[in-house]
Amino acid sequence: MQLTKVMSGVTEQNYSQSTAYLQLKRLIDVTVSTTAILALSPLLIITAICVKMSSKGPIIFWQKRAGLNGETILFPKFRSMYQDAEQRKADLLAQNMHQDSITFKMKDDPRITPIGRIIRKYSIDELPQLFLVLTGDLSLVGPRPATLDEVAQYTPFQRKRLSVKPGLTCTWQVNGRGDIPFNEQVIMDYTYICERNITTDLKLLVLTIPAVINGRGAY
Repeated sequence: MQLTKVMSGVTEQNYSQSTAYLQLKRLIDVTVSTTAILALSPLLIITAICVKMSSKGPIIFWQKRAGLNGETILFPKFRSMYQDAEQRKADLLAQNMHQDSITFKMKDDPRITPIGRIIRKYSIDELPQLFLVLTGDLSLVGPRPATLDEVAQYTPFQRKRLSVKPGLTCTWQVNGRGDIPFNEQVIMDYTYICERNITTDLKLLVLTIPAVINGRGAY
């Protein structure tokens, strides 16, 4: 996907969206995240038990990521990797699917635990982030929050992803997730930022359901 082609079809707007839109978006975030946490509480408990029993290490993996305007947020996931995952990463860089980018994606990553493969495929590992939506650090819909190491390598254009609150799901999440090259992810996020509205947000939320069930691009 060519940047010039995409940019020709997108009119850049002031990133500070209307107050009405932001208030309604926040209302939806609180309502949906609260409902989801209550409805999925049995799954959260079962997953926590399975993670704890499957391998040594904490149930929740915490990572520093970039939130709105690049502010650091503590980002939780159910742990899906063995404890020495970061130490082993350097040995696997040659197998990175995103060789032309700053992100790391790998099929059949040996650092992932057996239970980790299941919860990653169906995005169950992401469920603790619902609590960040409830507290306001995340939105349901928005660019996925990047690691601080990745953000440190951003170009000025790529930093535009940080101009809105990050989210649980986004355009490229429902169109192939990890199969989408990094540069295309950035363009999709930029297009969303410029054109976002409640209708688009609700559409992406609905499309997230079959994307999660399908499991495409989840590694």
